[in-house]
Amino acid sequence: MSKVIAINAGSSSLKFQLFEMPMETVLTKGLVERIGLTESVFSITKPDGTTDTEVTDIPDHAVAVQMLLSKLVSNGIVASLDEIDGIGHRVVHGGEKFDDSAIIDEATLTEIEELSELAPLHNPANVTGIRAFRAVLPSVPAVAVFDTAFHQTMPEKSFLYSLPYEYYKDYGIRKYGFHGTSHKYVSERAAALLGRPIEHLRLISCHLGNGASIAAIEGGKSIDTSMGFTPLAGVAMGTRSGNIDPALMPFIMEKTGQTADEVLDTLNKKSGMLGVSGVSSDLRDLSKAAEEGNERAVTALELFASRIHKYIGSYAARMSGVDAIIFTAGIGENDIASRARIMRGLEFMGVYWDPALNNVRGEEQFISYPHSPVKVIVIPTNEEVMIARDVSRLAGV
Repeated sequence: MSKVIAINAGSSSLKFQLFEMPMETVLTKGLVERIGLTESVFSITKPDGTTDTEVTDIPDHAVAVQMLLSKLVSNGIVASLDEIDGIGHRVVHGGEKFDDSAIIDEATLTEIEELSELAPLHNPANVTGIRAFRAVLPSVPAVAVFDTAFHQTMPEKSFLYSLPYEYYKDYGIRKYGFHGTSHKYVSERAAALLGRPIEHLRLISCHLGNGASIAAIEGGKSIDTSMGFTPLAGVAMGTRSGNIDPALMPFIMEKTGQTADEVLDTLNKKSGMLGVSGVSSDLRDLSKAAEEGNERAVTALELFASRIHKYIGSYAARMSGVDAIIFTAGIGENDIASRARIMRGLEFMGVYWDPALNNVRGEEQFISYPHSPVKVIVIPTNEEVMIARDVSRLAGV
C-alpha cells in the first residue's frame, strides 16, 4: 500500500486529495482558496468525516503547501510526511511535447514553463504548485498529468486548422483540446459498465460544467474534441462564447472601440450563457429565471443544448456510429433538464432515453432504455483518481 496525493493548483487556489493505493481509498481531501489575498480559507476533511476550516492570510502557494502538510499530520491523517510516497500534479497544457503523464524533473519543469505561452493563466500556477512541493518533499517522486495529453491521439485532419501550414510548424497553432483527464476516466469507466473492451467502443463524452467540451473517443483514443487552441473554442459555455466567426473580432473592435485583448476578455468572461441571458452563467440561476418566464434565459439554455446536440451528431457521423454517450462534470452529472434538451431528437440515431431514469443527480447510472442501441450513461468524473493512478503507474509507488 502507498499514499499518493493529487494536486490541482490554480492561480489563487489549491485542491488536493490523498489516496491509499492501489485500493484508491480517499483518506482526505480539501481546498485552499484566496491564496495571495487576505482572509484565505483552508479546509480539510478529518478522519471522522468532519471538516477542519481555518481562515487566515496565506501569502503564496509555498505557505499553502506547508499548511497542507502540517494539517495532514496534526489531524492524524498521516503519522509523518514520510508516509507520502508520491505526488501527482494536474498541468493544463502539455502541448505536443507530452502525449502522456511524465515524471517531474528539472527538464520537465522547464518544458512546462516554456508551454506557458499556450496557457498563460494556468501553467504558471501549476508550476508554482510543483515547485512548492519540491521544496518541502524533494525526494518524493512527482508526476505531471496533462489535460491535453489524452487528445494527442487526434489525427491531423482533426487537429489542424485550415490556415497556412507554417503557422502550425512555426508557432504550434493547432487544436489541443482540454479536459483530457476527465474524458479518459469516464471513457474507461463506461467500458467497464458496458462490459466491453474499450478497444471495440465508439464513445461520445460530454464534459459539461462552466467550461464544457465534447470528445469523440474511438477504441479508447480521442480522435476529435470541441475545444481548440484554447478552452474558448467549441460549444457555448457559462461565460465563454464557444465557436464564432473570427471576422467578428475586428467588427466588434470597430463598433465598440475595444482593443483585441478587451474583446478576447469579453469572449472568455462575458459571453456564453451569461452573455445571451444577461442573468447568470450558473445553470441553476438560468433555470429559475426560465421558469419565471425570462425568455433570454430560455434561449440561453436552448442554445447551450443545441450546440452540444450538434456535436453529438457530428461525432457519431465521424465514427460511423456510436455505442454510448456519456454525461459528466457539474452540469452533465446534475442538470436533468439540460440532458433532456440535448438528447431530445437523437432517436433517429438509436438514442432512446428514459425520462424516469434521467431523473438522477450525481450518481452513476444508465439513463437509456435497455433496448436502446446507443446507451446513455451518467458518470461522475474523477480526475483526482486518474492523477493518483498515473503516479502509481509511472513512479512505481
